[in-house]
Amino acid sequence: QVQLVESGGGVVQPGGSLRLSCAASVDRFSSYPMAWYRQGPGKEREMVARIGNDQGTIYADAVRGRFTISRDNVKKTVSLDMNKLRPADTAVYYCKLIGWHADYWGLGTRVTVSS
Repeated sequence: QVQLVESGGGVVQPGGSLRLSCAASVDRFSSYPMAWYRQGPGKEREMVARIGNDQGTIYADAVRGRFTISRDNVKKTVSLDMNKLRPADTAVYYCKLIGWHADYWGLGTRVTVSS
């Protein structure tokens, strides 16, 4: 059974930084691509960043250059470092494991960017 637990959300001022983490309970964590998604108020869920099992990364245009995704295969975690945050980054952020037969989601962590 796969479980993903996000942490690190909170309230931050524009221009600030946050680090989100996702802890996974799954065998062979290193073999799965992982991703962060977000869903802002009144918006559809969208991909923010993805990291492959080869450490290759993909970013949404809106966050490229400001956010960095990384993974620690020993600790079975994936992180999202968010810098220069904007009010438009306000959303619930979800961790996703891209499985061979199914995808798995965490429950999300809320990020609010406001002065």
